[in-house]
Amino acid sequence: MSSDDKIANKAQELGGRAKETLGAATHDRDLEAEGKKDSAAGNLKQAGEKIKDAFK
Repeated sequence: MSSDDKIANKAQELGGRAKETLGAATHDRDLEAEGKKDSAAGNLKQAGEKIKDAFK
């Protein structure tokens, strides 16, 4: 996994966590759900990259 991919995936995960926290604090369910989705997508991308690296 290239470092650019690692950084982008981690940024997506952390951005999702921030949205989730902000949504929970402001009682904005849509923002909170979007944050959960972004965080999960970042985690999934990281896992996929790790699997690809394992088979190289």
